[in-house]
Amino acid sequence: MSNLEIFAFITSVIGVVYGIFGPRITWPWWIISSLAYAVLFYQSKYFASAGLQFIFIAAGIAGWFGWGKSGAKPRFSTNKERVITVLALIISTAALFPILKAIGTVSSFIEGFGFAGSLIAQLLMVWQRFEAWPLWLIVDAAYTFQYFNGGLILTGILYFIFTLLAIWGCIRWLRESNKFKTSKVNDE
Repeated sequence: MSNLEIFAFITSVIGVVYGIFGPRITWPWWIISSLAYAVLFYQSKYFASAGLQFIFIAAGIAGWFGWGKSGAKPRFSTNKERVITVLALIISTAALFPILKAIGTVSSFIEGFGFAGSLIAQLLMVWQRFEAWPLWLIVDAAYTFQYFNGGLILTGILYFIFTLLAIWGCIRWLRESNKFKTSKVNDE
């Protein structure tokens, strides 16, 4: 366990907890933790996870501007968007697996699934969609296994915490999305 891993752990937890409540300040924390994890994952040969951090940084910038000063206003995706999300996850995971295997990443399937799932979940967060949290739940559970198995114990603990936080995010954003749905119906 390195100082870098401890720093990345702390900043990540802060960012995700803020994300559950939806204030705009969540995004700088995600950016800082992503920079730290990019270095840590690269050093640990989790190349897809390292590259993913740069996408998180870009999403953090987009999220900062997209959420605005008032923060997130969660809502549900349409059925068509959900189908597209699932298909994108399946196709992306299948496409990434052989590439990651060829470059020698430590855990090709979970890395591919985690990369694709994290990218999609992050976009859903930026777009303020409830479905981000159930996807984070699945991705975080897979990463929990991977990092414990790979000896990154603190990061494995972090992803276990993320899994629990994703449950909390599901509950909170479900409630907020239902409010949005109710107010939209009342406005019509």
